[in-house]
Amino acid sequence: MKRNTFIHTSIGATALLAIPFEGIAKILSKVREKKGYKIDSGNDRASKPIHLFEGDTFYTKVSTADTDGDLYVYESTRVKKGGPNLHVHYEQDEWWYILEGEFQIKVGDQLFHAKSGDSVFGPRGIPHTFTKIDDDTPAKMITTFQPAGKMEACFQALSDGLMKGKTEAELDKFRKEHGFERVGPPLDYYKKF
Repeated sequence: MKRNTFIHTSIGATALLAIPFEGIAKILSKVREKKGYKIDSGNDRASKPIHLFEGDTFYTKVSTADTDGDLYVYESTRVKKGGPNLHVHYEQDEWWYILEGEFQIKVGDQLFHAKSGDSVFGPRGIPHTFTKIDDDTPAKMITTFQPAGKMEACFQALSDGLMKGKTEAELDKFRKEHGFERVGPPLDYYKKF
């Protein structure tokens, strides 16, 4: 073997060994969707909408699995007024696009009034919450999480009723296991799981 070939081979092998085995497994396990797809209005990516928050329905449009966890997008129909507690996502940016109705969205110290066609961005690590304002008419929004984290799994577990009847301490633990934390009250009416 020539000396240059030996040196280059040795350097390459050393670099490969320097990559942690977990990192190698993660790289090799990435499987992205290779074809485009269409989700019709009122339908869900898996044909199994998520139902939670006192009658709200989430229609997954881009699943966490489609993007190897890089993105999660869902359209939600909100029936009653209200929203979640003030909370913070450790690693996800969140973006809301209002399709119908009106919402108040709080991000940090800013309170935004958002209506059809408006969008609001919530950076990771900044406390935020929102509320559907009107109780009389349904409202719709598109929400994205980037990266997806465990939000889709969180919503699915809630939809399946896994957290019904749990204490606030158990709910707080569940939130933290899914990458976010309750840090304050809702803007008005808290929509329970």
